[in-house]
Amino acid sequence: MGNILYTLFVWAYAAGFRIAALFNRKAKAGIQGRKQLFSSINNQLAPSRSSKIIWMHCASLGEFEQGRPVLESIKKSYPNHTIILTFFSASGFEAMKNYAGADHIFYLPFDSPANAKKLVDAFNPSLVLWVKYEYWYYYLHELKRRAIPVLLVSGIFREDQPFFKWYGKIWREMLDCFTHFFVQNESSKVLLATKGIRENVSVNGDTRFDRVIDIAENFERLPLVAKFCSGHKVIVAGSTWEDDEAELTHYIKANPGIKFIIAPHEIDEENLKDVKKEFPNSVFYSALPGINNLPTQSPGEMITAEAISTNVLIIDNVGMLSRLYHYADITYVGGGFGEDGVHNVLEAAVYGKPVIFGPEFEKFAEATGLLACGGAVTIQNALELEKELNDLWENNEQLIATGKAARDYVYAHKGASNKIIQYIQEKRLLTN
Repeated sequence: MGNILYTLFVWAYAAGFRIAALFNRKAKAGIQGRKQLFSSINNQLAPSRSSKIIWMHCASLGEFEQGRPVLESIKKSYPNHTIILTFFSASGFEAMKNYAGADHIFYLPFDSPANAKKLVDAFNPSLVLWVKYEYWYYYLHELKRRAIPVLLVSGIFREDQPFFKWYGKIWREMLDCFTHFFVQNESSKVLLATKGIRENVSVNGDTRFDRVIDIAENFERLPLVAKFCSGHKVIVAGSTWEDDEAELTHYIKANPGIKFIIAPHEIDEENLKDVKKEFPNSVFYSALPGINNLPTQSPGEMITAEAISTNVLIIDNVGMLSRLYHYADITYVGGGFGEDGVHNVLEAAVYGKPVIFGPEFEKFAEATGLLACGGAVTIQNALELEKELNDLWENNEQLIATGKAARDYVYAHKGASNKIIQYIQEKRLLTN
């Protein structure tokens, strides 16, 4: 019965996805990207048949950043193996489709018995890495049936997930398909133990710590951003949504002497127009002097050298955020006023800068950890935001101490990726 309900769910989900593609840019890209997918896979993989294949699946871009340090370590340790990377979401695929660290990058076809068999036949992987979450029954079941080892990277479990509910039988069957669970915290291990999963679980932390440390230690400058910030106090607000921007509006307008960099989570044309309207005294990154070969978001407008004197820079591209935080004195991480919760606070914390975010953070261990060590502050509204910012500006010792606590917290949790590589080597998963 559970399989039937799951199959109906996936069918309905796929149908809804196709309907959404009529109106939604990302959904349309996901549907277009899956056309003739198996032909493309078979054509691309033909030259790779002689080498062992490692398959990593990520739901989207955030999960990829989590799995990336593991994938790149594997690439160094096993340079002759072929690495395949799959994404479910268009945002992940489109952002990383030219990523040089993988030999092949594909969309994951919708889950079904036929698709699972065809895909595993095509990939024939020696090892599979599933990052954090997004569980697809037929793919996992097919891998288990063929005794292909599957590792969960940076898994995290909570009581409200279906694995631990009375109706979660099929979800618990998915857990039985994993060879080993690398989980972020002790509570995840305890929850898995309640379902009889005890021997193949390791608490080794979150691989995102390794990723943000690597970015910070191999920092690549952004000269135009540095020029924009030069000589001013700077606040970088990353992954912002409309609610976050509403909390920032008054403070930005009231403090023209402070430079603000805003990196919206969504950078489609309509949202960028809305952000520009919210902050009229602003400039898009693509319109800064020195980027004259890139189109501006306002047709016919080219920003003159004087425009860099504006105090608000809006980032209208993907891929810069993890470096932007370097230029901040104080950081604000968006998402904390939405149901899904705060975005990646570690990207900001690694640079030793105070981190501020909204009230929805309880599901994220790194956010609660930063609060506990004094490296972050949470706010409920614009008034609290103004108070916390003013306190930090007025007390430089506190600003420095908060930033140091944030950086120390990140470095105290490094090493999760190496533990996974050690397991792969010790179990000889890629050498047998």
